[in-house]
Amino acid sequence: MNREGKIIKIISNLYTVESGDKIYECRARGKFRNDKVTPLVGEFVVFDSYNAYILELKDRKNELKRPPIANVDAAIIITSVKKPDLSLNLLDKELLCVLNENIEPIICLTKCDLLNKKERKDIKNIFNYYKKIGFKVITNKNLFTLKRLIMGKTVVLTGQTGAGKSTLLNKLDKKLNLNTSPISEALGRGVHTTRHVELFKVGKALIADTPGFSALDLTMDKDKIKELYPEFKGVKCKYDDCNHINEKACGVKEKYENGTILKSRYENYVKFRSEL
Repeated sequence: MNREGKIIKIISNLYTVESGDKIYECRARGKFRNDKVTPLVGEFVVFDSYNAYILELKDRKNELKRPPIANVDAAIIITSVKKPDLSLNLLDKELLCVLNENIEPIICLTKCDLLNKKERKDIKNIFNYYKKIGFKVITNKNLFTLKRLIMGKTVVLTGQTGAGKSTLLNKLDKKLNLNTSPISEALGRGVHTTRHVELFKVGKALIADTPGFSALDLTMDKDKIKELYPEFKGVKCKYDDCNHINEKACGVKEKYENGTILKSRYENYVKFRSEL
């Protein structure tokens, strides 16, 4: 019997599909491999419940490559400010990736209790800027606010290894009891505890815990990047097609030079364009 459902977990080539109030463990038909299509967590599918095979993938509204997931409403970008140290380069890349797929970003700061007084002030100044240009910024202590922001949404937790994704999910729902691991002193970064992508019901939201990463590649047209920088919008430049790098009379460069645009944001923009 053919049914419709949603993939909520993938381990190797076994797909866990939720349909109604039932769970089915399915395999994917060979045609997906032949067509070079990979089913993702979050995918809406048609499947044969008797033979336990996925037959068809419904159209996706969006997808992320890393972590691999489809049909996401919001992304909680878990951002450690210490151990592992804050990486604004990685954060800005993550913001570009989710904005490019029309996914709402929520920046969630972790490890704030490890900061000294000066570091705390510096971090506050940096993220006041992100708030000013329109991003939602909270800490992992603001659980009530976070639950309100994600109510009724399908959400992905994303961020570098060791930033505290599984720890946050455990705080949101203590029944989950997901594995967590301390930072490796030898490596100076996190140790992978999540090995696969899986959607969990947390209150009135579906949240995906995902494997962490220490690096992220951009896979978009370099000219799209400037459209995804909110602080560039409405800035007047001499040329309509200004790339905000080498052109004269560039309003964005002027704002960078006078400190209106955060130094790291503009410098990351230049790096990202050169990388692509």
